[in-house]
Amino acid sequence: MEKLIDAHSHLWLRQDTSWNGKPIRTTQNGRSIFLGEEVQMLPPFMIDGRNTAEVFLSCMDYAQVSAAVVVQEFIDGIQNDYLAEVQRRYGGRLLVCGMADYLRPGYYEQVETLIQQGFKGIAIPGHRLNGASLTSDEMMRMFHLMEQNDVFLSITLADGDEQVAQMHEVITECPRLRIAIGHFGMANPPQTPPWENPSWRDQILLARNENVMIESGGITWLYNSEFYPFPSAIRAIRETADLVGIERLMWGSDYPRTITAITYRMSYDFVLKSSELTERDKNLFLGDNARRFYGFTNLVDLPYIKNMSE
Repeated sequence: MEKLIDAHSHLWLRQDTSWNGKPIRTTQNGRSIFLGEEVQMLPPFMIDGRNTAEVFLSCMDYAQVSAAVVVQEFIDGIQNDYLAEVQRRYGGRLLVCGMADYLRPGYYEQVETLIQQGFKGIAIPGHRLNGASLTSDEMMRMFHLMEQNDVFLSITLADGDEQVAQMHEVITECPRLRIAIGHFGMANPPQTPPWENPSWRDQILLARNENVMIESGGITWLYNSEFYPFPSAIRAIRETADLVGIERLMWGSDYPRTITAITYRMSYDFVLKSSELTERDKNLFLGDNARRFYGFTNLVDLPYIKNMSE
């Protein structure tokens, strides 16, 4: 197996923010107040609520994951200060994204500063923009700035095809902008399998453009009710590969939220053990595509450490 790269993870020191007027606050034992209810946001052994790079790297070492991309989400609060420090300390293994407050004018200058600070990627939780356009004048200026500086875009789109036309315009205007579309296009409509849903296919087909990729961050969450070994997730990967080619797909774990239900290794192990994907498919999906897209070099070799219980 080639070296593994996680294209979708999250880090924060503490959740202390709000979304649509509802609080998101770290409490205790890995829990958070989240939009009106208490949820298990982290594994219960992370008792101080700190989702740190050091704990993540320990999980990565154990699971033999060589590198990871750290994205951002409004529900965790803007973490630029912490992630800048993470990049300085662990930049060989963790590639971090900056994020601006896109809900208020002036974010172009914020992104300009982030690029000057050395951020190589910018995250946009597009599904949480509350109707704000991806093609506004300020947003397009930002995309052109990113393209000129070879800064990639990590974006999660609203379900279905709501933002697809806007993304086509962005891709046309900025053809050299590297774009990673997250959460596998939210491949779990409640009634229709995604591969039978035209609006999901329209989002996935964006990856037929040269510099656009699809990453699977949170796919085990999307099929959480099915649980390991997530046969419908494997079906979604195969159907997506048929649409755009396996060369356009990347594995992402959505760490740490997904590891409240499964282990970090399980977030890719179901792919590794599937008989429905070839060895080439697995190598490309689990690491090679991300290495090429993000430009990772000198990836670390991580030995397998036997469990005491084996």
